[in-house]
Amino acid sequence: MRKRVIGVVTKDKMQKTRRVEVPRLYKHPKYGKILHARTVCHVHDEQNETHVGDLVEIIESRPKSKLKRWDLVRIVQRNTAVAAAAGETADQTASGGEA
Repeated sequence: MRKRVIGVVTKDKMQKTRRVEVPRLYKHPKYGKILHARTVCHVHDEQNETHVGDLVEIIESRPKSKLKRWDLVRIVQRNTAVAAAAGETADQTASGGEA
């Protein structure tokens, strides 16, 4: 059975590759305090459809490169701030510049 996890895209500068952080909690072995940690996964995104801040579901796969061992399953939730900014830029370009 392949692992499926949900995480947040933190970098989208590479072609067809995304850096996804998966948050997790664990108990310190000696002191018992609950600590926050994150696991960094490099994910194959064939269509370049995800952007920074998107919540995505990923699944384990065979190694595709030195770091890539995960595939994108679906976008759970898009980052609304980035989508709004992209739409704003497109509106400014269509209207012919500055408002």
